[in-house]
Amino acid sequence: MYSIGLVDGKMWKALERFDLEHAEEVRAGGCPCDGPLHRGDYPRRPRGLPRDAEEAGCRRISFCCGREGCRHRLTPASVRFLGRKVYLGAVVLLVAAMRQGPSPRRVRELSRLFGADRRTISRWQVFWRDHFPQTPFWRVARGRLVPAVEIVTLPQSLVAAFVRSDDDQQGWGKLLEFISPITIPRGLKIEVSR
Repeated sequence: MYSIGLVDGKMWKALERFDLEHAEEVRAGGCPCDGPLHRGDYPRRPRGLPRDAEEAGCRRISFCCGREGCRHRLTPASVRFLGRKVYLGAVVLLVAAMRQGPSPRRVRELSRLFGADRRTISRWQVFWRDHFPQTPFWRVARGRLVPAVEIVTLPQSLVAAFVRSDDDQQGWGKLLEFISPITIPRGLKIEVSR
């Protein structure tokens, strides 16, 4: 179905560059108190990372206000991490989408490739099928998708809306960018401008 071009270190380097560019935009915006933002990344040890990217290590980009008394922490949205989930965002999407078929053999293969057990994969499916469609983020963001994404086949229909072929790294990048707002605290709730 979808290529494991995600298991390519070049793809992850591109996603890391996107996170860095987005982080610089956040830093340029500064703290709400107008204090300077200092970079204070923290290490992550995500599961599902491609072997050729493991040696580089993973750090979640974050900022902390330098104004005395504020110390507000600001963590930009990410295309690599899906909030506080242990697995990388693309892995959660891909495995849950591929699991929509009935084959136990497919579950074994996904577990072997990404290290996620059957119960973890089932939780991801519940998240995409039951929880994600109920979020304010999805209610607003789904209107930007043409053609419309079928809720009953989430996340497979969401992946299909962006990834057109087996080796579409650009499509995966756009998909991960699309869902990046849910990667930060309160990210599943977005404001609707009036």
